Amino acid sequence: MPLATSFAIFQSCNITGVLKSTRCAILRDMAKVRKAEKRPPLNKTHQLKRQDWAKKYLKTDFSKVLWTDEMRVSLDGPDGWARGWIGKGQRAPVRLRRQQGGGGVLVWAGIIKDELVGPFRVEDGVKLNSQSYCQFLEDTFFKQWHRKKSASFKKNMIFMQDNAPSHASKYSTAWLARKGLKEEKLMTWPPCSPDLNPIKNLWSIIKCEIYKEVKQYTSMNSVWEAVVAAARNVDGEQIKTLTESMDGRLLSVLAKIGGYIGH
Repeated sequence: MPLATSFAIFQSCNITGVLKSTRCAILRDMAKVRKAEKRPPLNKTHQLKRQDWAKKYLKTDFSKVLWTDEMRVSLDGPDGWARGWIGKGQRAPVRLRRQQGGGGVLVWAGIIKDELVGPFRVEDGVKLNSQSYCQFLEDTFFKQWHRKKSASFKKNMIFMQDNAPSHASKYSTAWLARKGLKEEKLMTWPPCSPDLNPIKNLWSIIKCEIYKEVKQYTSMNSVWEAVVAAARNVDGEQIKTLTESMDGRLLSVLAKIGGYIGH
């Protein structure tokens, strides 16, 4: 009975009259409280495009792929995270209550093989449209990381980004092409598929670190500094585990829709 209440679980076993605290204490020895996993809605067209994408890249050397994404971090953290156990007789700590989580910072990063690229901070107040996105990549990714790489590395690297309007526009596509990221060097991406991007798992690691003990921040700079510190604590082995998970992700897509063709 996934996501059932303790009452429903005990009732299904024909056990009644047990206090909630006792039910929970018993269940903690064999289960954990979890939320339902959130996934984007996928229609048949989405599924077919995911299948086509998985077949296209099934034999790809994913150590050559740079997986990129943006993440917004707020001063207050994600809704629902400010919960935890407290001892009997103790009062819950007071949290500031602010609209839209007190504001936040937009962060861009990438991972490739066992290396973290960035994180880089989008300037406060800048809305990422095609022009500002390309300028951002120029000032950060290209000038601070890409240009330091060898010619052979650049030749083999595949750049991945999702289908956000600022990424997939004609302007951005043409601009990236002038930078040498075109055709097979620019990965196509299936719609509604954030679950296939391993950097999403990196964002989870960083958020768990910066918001542990239900921490809140008082300024944009302080939450940005926390992101940088958390990113520095992510070692190469953790990143490698994420990037090496791609074979399994592709095979999972093919298996779920009956499209497995072997590796």
